[in-house]
Amino acid sequence: MSSEARPYQFLQRSHAPARGSVTLDVTNSLRQAIVSLQLAPGETLDKAAICEELGVSRFPVSEALGRLQIEGLVEIAPQRGSTVSLVRIADVREYMLIRKGLESEALRVLIGNHDAEVIEALHANMAAQRAAALEEDSERFHGLDIDFHDIIFRSMRFTKIKGIIDSARANLDRARRLIITPRRLALTIAEHQAIFDGILSADQKGATSAIRAHIDAVMVELFAFAREYPHLFADSDESADTPDTFPYG
Repeated sequence: MSSEARPYQFLQRSHAPARGSVTLDVTNSLRQAIVSLQLAPGETLDKAAICEELGVSRFPVSEALGRLQIEGLVEIAPQRGSTVSLVRIADVREYMLIRKGLESEALRVLIGNHDAEVIEALHANMAAQRAAALEEDSERFHGLDIDFHDIIFRSMRFTKIKGIIDSARANLDRARRLIITPRRLALTIAEHQAIFDGILSADQKGATSAIRAHIDAVMVELFAFAREYPHLFADSDESADTPDTFPYG
């Protein structure tokens, strides 16, 4: 197969899969490709080509697609095959509302109960965010964005809260990647800095307001993006009449 004829060459192949792990490896590889938008919303999946690229039989690919269907990342239709699911605005809105409540409360608890290591980690993260934005490395920036929020949960050992947020992360990450632009990177850095400033000054009200405003801003941009590119969303009409504010205050 020539390189030009390999539509799935970006898929990560496990070079030494352990017994029983082939399906998991295929699932992880496809999930990463979907979340990173290498497999775009609405794209038809060629099972035979995926098998050939990953060097596996049809069974683990079929099993992997079934698992990703449960996660809401793949749609499987009889006689029509499998496609990458369109992003659902309604789901993202609900997940972001959950994040808004949990993260603002976690931040309120953090302030005044953190140690120097948290501040050091956040300082390093902010510096790395600026470097990634300067290099226009959106993939690295996305990872640093996630870690900025995770630092707060790790420091407080809020494993259950983090678990709830992580369970919704795949579809959230996919939606957030759609709106990554140099402008959004700059805005995210400014919004993160406002959160960090609140932590540094022990300003609970300021920090929690900043994190809520940050989540609101991301959602407003996503609504606008969905109006402009409705073919990527299963329910783009959800954003058609949405005001330029994220609901529920």
